Amino acid sequence: MTTLTFLGQSAVLLEADGKHVLVDPFLTGNPKASASADEVPADVILLTHGHGDHYGDAVPIAKRTGARVVAIVEIANELAEQGVEVADPNLGGTVEFDGGWVRLVPAWHTNTTPNGTVAVAAGLVINFGGRTIYHLGDTALFSDLALPGRRDALDLALIPIGGHYTMDRHDAVEAARLVGAPVVVPVHYDTFPPIETDAQAYKQDVEGAGIARVEVLAPGATLEV
Repeated sequence: MTTLTFLGQSAVLLEADGKHVLVDPFLTGNPKASASADEVPADVILLTHGHGDHYGDAVPIAKRTGARVVAIVEIANELAEQGVEVADPNLGGTVEFDGGWVRLVPAWHTNTTPNGTVAVAAGLVINFGGRTIYHLGDTALFSDLALPGRRDALDLALIPIGGHYTMDRHDAVEAARLVGAPVVVPVHYDTFPPIETDAQAYKQDVEGAGIARVEVLAPGATLEV
């Protein structure tokens, strides 16, 4: 069994068999964060891309916990220069870790770290605790969102719905259809005014169309996958 805890924005903590996988740990400066960077556990940290609201506290958490950070190669190189243990795949690459693996897949979005490193953005297909979770990262709607589910049977998808910087909740309905996961958790909304939206309306639209079950999680809420 894998437990998912929504930490706010796009940050999630996955737990299985006493291990923890932390994704996009934007906690410091996040008004919706349900945990602080000095307390959240991590054995592995996964980054979709380098924008500050995803890259977040990756360095201090990695240094505190000893977690390896998996990020696209240019960002991994930057992190390594800061004394962090990294894995450095590119799109299509898979990295194994204790209890699972992660594969980087395309996402349509820009990507520059707070330190100025430019790279491409990614989505993450994560297998952990016997469950497969697709974190779309920050992306616009595009048809290749259907491809990860053709290779791996997905148990859950994390889909951005806030608009402005990513797809909005209307495009995210079609994204849920393309992805094909039976359960969807909306992310990347309501943290700041430009991405405020109606998550309950999104839930009604997706479930009303018979696409998937939508779990709207408040920051700090957990879900068994």
